[in-house]
Amino acid sequence: MSAGAVLFYVFAGMTILASLGMVLNVRNTVASAMSLVVAMISLGAIYVLLDAYLVAAIQIMVYAGAIVVLFLFVVMLLNLRTDVFPVTRSRLPKLLGIAASGWGLFAFLKLLHGTLPAVSPAPEGFGGFRELGKALFTSYVLPFEATSFLLLAAIVGAVILAKRRID
Repeated sequence: MSAGAVLFYVFAGMTILASLGMVLNVRNTVASAMSLVVAMISLGAIYVLLDAYLVAAIQIMVYAGAIVVLFLFVVMLLNLRTDVFPVTRSRLPKLLGIAASGWGLFAFLKLLHGTLPAVSPAPEGFGGFRELGKALFTSYVLPFEATSFLLLAAIVGAVILAKRRID
């Protein structure tokens, strides 16, 4: 087994454990957000193993950095307490999540039991900035610009909500 395969399994295991820690940690939302950071960083490391360095950098900067900071800001702004999520309400979703995870694990192990197709190598320039820029500004220019307008509207809305009174 190569070093890349070992690192892939290590980071994949870290991602799974951090994801479980995020979902099952209902009592402490800050610890759940920190588990989300670990999951996003391990996904970024998997992208590095796939030689998609730009995607890995975006994954770590945007998701592990900005989005998790936003989550923590909302959690601290709402000031959630443990009495908001009583134990009796969280049992059914946990049982459903465990059942769905068990079914997914069974399907995955059933898939591994058969023969898997050979993996083709990534195309030249996969995960690079040229291909991403070309796709963003040719095929996806309208959704890209619509996203920028949505972000602008969100910033204006946040400023209006943050002001005590509108002049």
